[in-house]
Amino acid sequence: MEFKILNQIESPADCRKLDIKELSTLCQEIREYMIECCATNPGHLGASLGCVELSVALHYVLNTPNDKIVWDVGHQAYAHKIITGRREAFRRNRMKDGLSGFPKMEESPYDSFGAGHASTSVSAALGLATAARLEGKDTKVVAVLGDGAFTGGLAYEGINNAGASKADIIVILNDNHIAIDKNVGAMHNYLLKLTTSATYNKARHRIWNFLGNNRLRRYVKKALSSIKNFFFRHGTVFEGLGFRYFGVIDGNNIEDLIRMLNKIKNLKGPKLLHISTLKGKGYEPAEQNQSVWHAPGQFDVETGERISKSGAPLKYQNIFGQTIVKLAEQNPNIVGITPAMLSGGQLSDLMAVYPERTFDVGIAEEHAVTFSAGLAAGGMLPFCNIYSSFMQRSLDQVIHDVALQNLKVIFTIDRAGLVGEDGATHHGAYDLAYLRFIPNMTIMAPINEVDMQDMLYSATLPEYTGAIAIRYPRGSCVGMQLPEQFKKIAIGKAVKLTQGEKIAVLSIGTIGNQVAKAIEMAKKEGITPSHYDMRFLKPIDTEAIEEAAANHSYILTVEDGSVIGGLYSAVCEVVTEKKVGCKVHGLGIPDSFIEQGTVREQLQECGIDAEGILKALKSIF
Repeated sequence: MEFKILNQIESPADCRKLDIKELSTLCQEIREYMIECCATNPGHLGASLGCVELSVALHYVLNTPNDKIVWDVGHQAYAHKIITGRREAFRRNRMKDGLSGFPKMEESPYDSFGAGHASTSVSAALGLATAARLEGKDTKVVAVLGDGAFTGGLAYEGINNAGASKADIIVILNDNHIAIDKNVGAMHNYLLKLTTSATYNKARHRIWNFLGNNRLRRYVKKALSSIKNFFFRHGTVFEGLGFRYFGVIDGNNIEDLIRMLNKIKNLKGPKLLHISTLKGKGYEPAEQNQSVWHAPGQFDVETGERISKSGAPLKYQNIFGQTIVKLAEQNPNIVGITPAMLSGGQLSDLMAVYPERTFDVGIAEEHAVTFSAGLAAGGMLPFCNIYSSFMQRSLDQVIHDVALQNLKVIFTIDRAGLVGEDGATHHGAYDLAYLRFIPNMTIMAPINEVDMQDMLYSATLPEYTGAIAIRYPRGSCVGMQLPEQFKKIAIGKAVKLTQGEKIAVLSIGTIGNQVAKAIEMAKKEGITPSHYDMRFLKPIDTEAIEEAAANHSYILTVEDGSVIGGLYSAVCEVVTEKKVGCKVHGLGIPDSFIEQGTVREQLQECGIDAEGILKALKSIF
């Protein structure tokens, strides 16, 4: 496909040489290029398709990189990357040694602030604007808040502070009514009213623009307020928080965007520009099924048909969805909670059968945890389904609201371990470490889908008390046949899978399957380790560790979490406390951030694929 204008764009300065008609053509070419690249190299397509005009307009009006754009979340920023000198590099987006799928400061001076997670933009933009003021710089700072991020508490904290600070920032609320799944909550409903009330907005801006910046404004202020109150009894929330509100305008109209940005960029104080965009804009399959096309995987550009592997095993998310429905059938007190990951975490299965017992609370992990605690205090049995990297935001609530009060909340921690192309912002590297130190906490990880099903069931039993965490990875299961009946798993008990000599390998979770492969390879070289599937990090099976230490010269721990603070640390503590004479070696995610790539590449980098584990066994033996 030929891209006549796009191929001439090496930086935003080249965009500024174009006229409006050429900019419209550029936007169309960016979309086509983005679709072409993502068809074979999958990424977060839908949100970025909706943000093409906004990306071009911002770089056209602002003097970037001296002026700053903070993207929230990074799912919106593909067009931004393409026109800031990374057009060809975008073909290796999310690949090992390629571009990050998200804004990244070390990658480009145009990436003013990194953003893999949601709701951070306003706070970061306020910091950048304040720093510029303290240094005496005339720097325009824009925060692009969108893709459902406005449901996150940090966004409100930033807006509250920014409105009171009188900082010269522009917050662009990119309103497309959907994150991955449909947006929820009172603020979403309020924004919907704003976007559907074009009459109010047109009247407001005609008056405001006619008056200009003169004394006559105060004489019509009451009239303007009356117009506003006619449409919204309580007035505009944003203006009450100290922002001058502009909108709603069509965020997929490049001419309107440029006109409005030029009008407001030099106004003093906090401004909020409310735009309405279409997620998946310009590609019919993405427009028609926005949830699926948030991150569609590989697809055929011409037909829009998504390319999937036939005959692949179920994913651990499928096991969770199927099992919680079965458990909910047996126990009417079971409820499900998710912070905006309804389909991704497969809690949508429960929603389909028991919608009144399933709660999507938006991108609000802290609230999800405390809401779950309240449900538990009220007699319910909550399953709080959260991605591992997102649960980091709710650590205080896990401690203060759940564990401290010894409330039974079952945390099903999805995307644990290495997650592949999303990279460092999304790895579930730290849950084992940051949950282990919390009292009244049980932590377990299944090695396969059968264990996962049984752990979900066992967690509902009365002998399991307090906070319970079950962590499992993204991706396909082993491929085992699931038994119809659940089996109780004894709390804190490991399972010896292989009896060997000299070396005992202790693993937790699905990484144990890599250990099993390594042991089979080691046997061919005369190395015969024992293998313990620990199952539980807390309470940890001290008897199994003592047995391993007594009968072997070395213990090798393997985990797909941080080697600091997780299984390795726990085993070392037991060995030290029991004063057993055994050397302990640890494999896991090292003390560094692992960048994007395939899961296979990342396991290899960390030395916890089968070949890396074999290498460690050979070096010890």
